Amino acid sequence: MDSFLVAIDNGSQSTKVLVVDQDGRVHASARVGLRPYDTSPPGRAVHPGDDVWESIAAASRAALGRFTGDRSRIVGVGLCTIRFCRAYLREDGSLAEPLLSWMDERVGQPFEPAPGVRWVTSSSGYVSHRLTGERTDASANLQGVWPIDQRTWRWSDDPAAYERTGMPREMLFALRDPGERLGRVTAAAAAATGLPEGTPVFATANDKAVEALGAGVADPETMLLSLGTYVAAMTIGRGAEHGTAYWSNFAARPGVHLAESHGVRRGMWTVSWLRRLLQPDGAADGATDGTAGDAMYDLERVLDAEAAQIPPGSDGIAAVLDWLAPTDEPWRRGAFLGFSGAQGRAHLYRAILEALALTMADNVDAMTAELGLRPRALVVTGGGAGSATMRQILADVFALPVRRAELDDAAGLGAAVCAAVGAGVHPDWDSALSAMVRQTAATDPGEGVTAYRALRPWHRGIRSRVAELSQWSVAHGGAPEPAAEPHGIPRSQQERDGQ
Repeated sequence: MDSFLVAIDNGSQSTKVLVVDQDGRVHASARVGLRPYDTSPPGRAVHPGDDVWESIAAASRAALGRFTGDRSRIVGVGLCTIRFCRAYLREDGSLAEPLLSWMDERVGQPFEPAPGVRWVTSSSGYVSHRLTGERTDASANLQGVWPIDQRTWRWSDDPAAYERTGMPREMLFALRDPGERLGRVTAAAAAATGLPEGTPVFATANDKAVEALGAGVADPETMLLSLGTYVAAMTIGRGAEHGTAYWSNFAARPGVHLAESHGVRRGMWTVSWLRRLLQPDGAADGATDGTAGDAMYDLERVLDAEAAQIPPGSDGIAAVLDWLAPTDEPWRRGAFLGFSGAQGRAHLYRAILEALALTMADNVDAMTAELGLRPRALVVTGGGAGSATMRQILADVFALPVRRAELDDAAGLGAAVCAAVGAGVHPDWDSALSAMVRQTAATDPGEGVTAYRALRPWHRGIRSRVAELSQWSVAHGGAPEPAAEPHGIPRSQQERDGQ
């Protein structure tokens, strides 16, 4: 008889909820969008009202309303939320102020006591409390400024850690590792979400780590490339130590760390930017009514097919994807170079995909060289993973077979895996991954391998020279553009996959 897990995947733009069985098959799902961040005070970015909890409650009700199976067979809930967020709570666990987004400058700074604030926790700690009434949080979601010991996954024994972060130990929630129980769904939470009262809720990790788990990244020879708003690569790391070309992130398995590369900020976002420029009204080619927003994605499919017919190098067009400058290099700017009048829209589209692949290949090479690893396969997730052209470019640039996570919501599936292990549906992590996680057939390297081997130093040189030109331009009249991001966090950690 089937057992079912409910997976909650809360991102920065929406919440997705899946009902999954022990074999990883999705029986129902729902997605509810979040309202735009309130960024009115400079340096601040908060979720308006109680938007995160309300979206989770609404998405859970919708998914369970579509579920036709036996609700008594729901044995666990896996809770995954976005990393680098912070919640300030009153004594009763309600929000003392709106939830701080990962983009709020305060999440990279020590906590400053404020009237009415009794508890300091992450987004997962807040949602855990709303679901269970317990004051528990996922240890593997505490990235950024927290007094946590990276090696033990527990609050630090060093008094200096609490002074440095401004967080007294008595203001912090108890920690639970991935697969450990956070609590059980209360009657009030059951009424709000439709989840059966008493269902155990299990800890996962930060959203990137849970995505890696749901994509099947289980060994150092498999590299995950997350193709979202922030594009980064991850693999199983060596421990809690950071390197110069990577940083160490908690994984969604207890005691395991991920090595995460430097990334590309506003990565796949640049594809959306180009699409909006080409078709601002949302109508597909030839359409005149402009009624379907989804028609913009029809254009993207057309561009993908057109770009597949263009040779490596995009007939001389190169893109440099510095569309959002980091705070330590505010002069950086994005660029397209190489126009001769013979190129069209598909060349720009392909140039963006090539820039992502070529830039990330250098970042991955730097990380794996420092780690002493040699990847043998690439798994892609996120919105960009749906592009057949992108998968072929990646296979040729990396000279590796490229697979997709079979389920688009890899973070949701990863949350279900954590719940399955916690609930005893599967006896261990390896068994759960084997039963629940699948990947598509590989896109193998092709004729473009030789061409991209020659193009990599060409594109590297262009990136370097555009950075120099951008710095000169800003120094001679171009004003630097401020970047909305948390201060004090390495920029490779600052942006997440466009979830």
